[in-house]
Amino acid sequence: MAVSIDELPSHIVLEILTSGRLSAADLVCLELASSIFGGSQGLYPLKFRSLADLAAFQLCVSHSVYAPMSFETRKELFDRCGGNWKRVLRFLQSVEQASDIVKTSAGNQMQIKAGRYHTLLVSNSSVYSCGSSLCGVLGQGSEMTQCGSFSRISFPPSSPVVQVSASHNHAAFVTLSGEVFTCGDNSSFCCGHKDTGRPIFRPRLVEALKGISCKQVAAGLSFTMFLTREGHVYTCGTNTHGQLGHGDTMDRPMPKLVELLESVGSIVQISAGPSYSIAVAHDGTVYSFGSGTNFCLGHGEQRNEHQPRAILSFRRKGIHVVRVSAGDEHVVALDSCGYVYTWGKGYCGALGHGDEIEKTTPGIVSSLKNHLAVQVCASKRKTYVLVDTGSVYAFGWMAFGSLGFTDRGASDKVTRPRILDSLRGHYISQICTGLYHTVVITNRGQIFGFGDNERAQLGLDSLRGCLEPTEIFVDEMMDNAVADKANV
Repeated sequence: MAVSIDELPSHIVLEILTSGRLSAADLVCLELASSIFGGSQGLYPLKFRSLADLAAFQLCVSHSVYAPMSFETRKELFDRCGGNWKRVLRFLQSVEQASDIVKTSAGNQMQIKAGRYHTLLVSNSSVYSCGSSLCGVLGQGSEMTQCGSFSRISFPPSSPVVQVSASHNHAAFVTLSGEVFTCGDNSSFCCGHKDTGRPIFRPRLVEALKGISCKQVAAGLSFTMFLTREGHVYTCGTNTHGQLGHGDTMDRPMPKLVELLESVGSIVQISAGPSYSIAVAHDGTVYSFGSGTNFCLGHGEQRNEHQPRAILSFRRKGIHVVRVSAGDEHVVALDSCGYVYTWGKGYCGALGHGDEIEKTTPGIVSSLKNHLAVQVCASKRKTYVLVDTGSVYAFGWMAFGSLGFTDRGASDKVTRPRILDSLRGHYISQICTGLYHTVVITNRGQIFGFGDNERAQLGLDSLRGCLEPTEIFVDEMMDNAVADKANV
């Protein structure tokens, strides 16, 4: 006998709401559509506005970003969200998606990552690349020197890819099962393979990590970081400045466990700069190691650190960091209340404080205090901040138009965060930037790029550059979508 959802006990309805992967937007729609979800149903009527609100609260409590937060931090986030649990949930889910896989309204799962002169795209577990194929970084084979549009990279059928990272001359890929593949220039051991005599032109399984399940990779300049599902960090490659974190400057040809991070608890995120590394711990502590040039380590000095060292200014202020992006000469961080911090060189206004003065330790970007940031992205003298409303703020050096401001010259400076008007009509879910190009994904699965395209790094083979966001179409993805519809 069919039973209407209106006839189900409210605790069963609540269990249904919290057992799946509903988004904050889904809960808002349900709340508006039916009194079952919009009413309190006698459940904690003074504390929660509706059943959907209670479901949002329970989803927040079990969320990986929210769980380790202190009571004070949770209260501050709740207040910043206007006492609305659905907005808290939107913030948490947006932080997760922006640094991982975007689930689009069309049902696609996507991720975009920009290297120096190339771009990698994950769509429904398939990987596409475009741009300059320096040393095989595109993974398309030795015959490919440049790819003018996004082309699919071949992986074993049993290895759907869920996360990628791109550097100047090598790339790394994590599969659903936790395996890691790499390609590119391995002369510095950064790909984690014994063969260093010639470039690796197609993604190859990192045998040294067999049996070790990974969830994230971060490719630096001639070195690589690997984060396991257990929260452990492995590194390999060049170690001139101590960027591998083993307490010395010896290069490592194979991925080696960073034992000095074992005592600090689980690591939840990693980021690799040109010659320095950053690791964010479960409790919100940020550890940095490697080259101290440009004050990128955040310790107030330019001394190299051969082993992980906590950034004390965050700890002293009780700031719980959730994400960090390591740029060429500066760093940007996001805390669990949606505040943004920057440090390092202030060239061209890349720190967002209205000047070009360096910051030796993290400083809050005050003009963004009224916004809930969900993603931060740093590159060559420019910074992007994505907020929970889907808008993007940018600051730093325009450089070939890579900030996307159509009313500014191709070499202008923007020293304070400014909303990217050219993207206002879209809800942005993820953003990434290379040396002089930038690519975004919308919540509908559209891809837009702007900046330099001299090496086809935007996947727009008919243009040399874009001063404003231009939609990028991936032919093979479109063909697959048509085929899927035909099979329905």
